[in-house]
Amino acid sequence: MQTVTPFSPPPRLLLGPGPSNAASSVLAAMGKPLLGHLDPAFISMMEQIKGMLRKVFKTNNEMTFPISGTGSAGMEFCFVNLIEPGDDVVVCINGVFGMRMAELAERCGGKVIRVEAPWGEIIPPEKVRTAIKEKKPKLVALVHAETSTGALTPVPEISQIAHDAGALMVLDTVTSLGGCEVDVDGWDIDAVYSGTQKCLSCPPGLAPVSLNARALKIATSRSTKTQSWYLDVNLLAGYWGDERVYHHTAPISMIYALHEALRLVLEEGLETRWKRHRENHERLVSGLNKLGLSIASQPGHQLWQLNAITVPEHVEESAIRKCLLEDHGIEIGAGLGPMKGKIWRVGLMGDSSRPEHVDQFLEALKKLLATGGIKTTP
Repeated sequence: MQTVTPFSPPPRLLLGPGPSNAASSVLAAMGKPLLGHLDPAFISMMEQIKGMLRKVFKTNNEMTFPISGTGSAGMEFCFVNLIEPGDDVVVCINGVFGMRMAELAERCGGKVIRVEAPWGEIIPPEKVRTAIKEKKPKLVALVHAETSTGALTPVPEISQIAHDAGALMVLDTVTSLGGCEVDVDGWDIDAVYSGTQKCLSCPPGLAPVSLNARALKIATSRSTKTQSWYLDVNLLAGYWGDERVYHHTAPISMIYALHEALRLVLEEGLETRWKRHRENHERLVSGLNKLGLSIASQPGHQLWQLNAITVPEHVEESAIRKCLLEDHGIEIGAGLGPMKGKIWRVGLMGDSSRPEHVDQFLEALKKLLATGGIKTTP
């Protein structure tokens, strides 16, 4: 017989690009006794989750529920259900996750028209308009909050451009949902997806999604089968709809956690929660300015919940992150792609977005900039 010591995770303040810290009641919810995924009590809770998600997404869409999978599964759900081989698809790219959307659209057989902006900047609406004039795409896809760069692209004008051309509007809200305004019905979004581990402060493993009537009609009247059996909305609707037809064994404990996380979001109030994220972002920016540091993403369009901090030239970026983690128990993220080594990504999301956490990070960073991570003399 082999004896293995139980795993005990070290304490961490999660200020990276995700996951964020979860409230104790969310973690406790995962320890509740299991139910069968077709148990009437569990089904009743599923209905409550659907209702709470509609409020958080600000939508009346009936087809609103969590996919069993991370935010990437939510992205794939939207694309595999809406794109058929040969479809023209406009994908807006200003970071890693726009690039992922483009790759996924190509895997679905779509003909991708890329609308690109420099990393750290927003997608200009006029670029989308120009791309749509050249083609009549089936859909336009946009990352609302680009996690890799900290840029927040305004949605309403791009959504209007897409609909004027007869295209669907698909929106990634993985980092924005619960941390700043997301208005699915007000912005006329046809398909939207998110993740649980960021501003909702729930462990990773579920992807809230929502399709409106236009998108659902396209998904249910395809000329070809959806390439993913697991993510086919025609099958998932049978489980999350009125029939409750078995599709897959739902992650019971994760759904408990999401129920509690959404309950806390609505208890706080959406606008109050957005205000908290904004104020803590401003507190961070003020503290960074005192240290001679600044935010790298485009002024006026900087994410409150994901802050891309420019690394000074004389500082060893990875050394600071390592010391923050090992000596202070604080996790932050590195830059990706062309921003690798040039930025720190500091998340102030959900339960992690607190003034005391901002102050704790700034104090630790101040000490490390003075004593560690130095590459050359400034």
